Amino acid sequence: MSRPVALVTGGTSGIGLETARALRSAGCRVYTFSRRAAEEGDETHFSVDITDEAAVQAAVTALYEQAGRLDIVVNCAGFGISGAVEFTELSEAKRQLDVNFFGMVNVNKAVIPLMREQGGGRIVNISSVAAPVAIPFQTYYSASKAAINAYTLALANEVRPFGITVCAVQPGDIATGFTDARAKSVVGDDVYEGRISRSVSRMEKDERGGMKAETAGRFVAKKALKKNVKPLYAIGFSYKAVCVLVKLLPCRLANRIVGKLYAG
Repeated sequence: MSRPVALVTGGTSGIGLETARALRSAGCRVYTFSRRAAEEGDETHFSVDITDEAAVQAAVTALYEQAGRLDIVVNCAGFGISGAVEFTELSEAKRQLDVNFFGMVNVNKAVIPLMREQGGGRIVNISSVAAPVAIPFQTYYSASKAAINAYTLALANEVRPFGITVCAVQPGDIATGFTDARAKSVVGDDVYEGRISRSVSRMEKDERGGMKAETAGRFVAKKALKKNVKPLYAIGFSYKAVCVLVKLLPCRLANRIVGKLYAG
């Protein structure tokens, strides 16, 4: 196969943008989905709201008709919310899951039949270290990413006989526009004695000083192109160590440590 065809959702910013660039550098023909309008004449970008199942299906169909195949899908689209659970509007919690989790579901539901018919493909779902390490005051974001991990593990076993391989990549703190785009709420901060704002400020400081998006994008692209993959990956030694440590420590102790860091 001369030029693998790849689709990257959220491909116009952050990790998605850098993943798309890395895949192009590796020789792939890359298409991107995002809510941003395509530049005039750009047939490789589709303006798509991934929470709209019909729109996603139509865009994937158009892409496939244009490219003739689809070898790689990287689900990068997503955003974050923060705030105390008791003060978070249910509509906001649902929107978080609708974009981060069900948006990915919509894309994969559209591409799996195509990959199955062509005899294989690779799906990479972008999760987060916040999946195994649930962050207080970012509860719904952590829940959306934990759902991605469980979904990835189950899906990998479902589609393996069709030559489709699935994995999830778990970034940690990455310096991108994701931080400024977070939908923050400090409602109830007086009740929680300032813990909401302190927690989010600490997280945002870590993110702004975190790994470059280019590094994360290259990592994701490498896994997308790798012949054989494990179900879950963390980016960087320190985050790999954190994920292992959380598994090894008693759950109560691990959660206490996270609480001291992000809920104090």
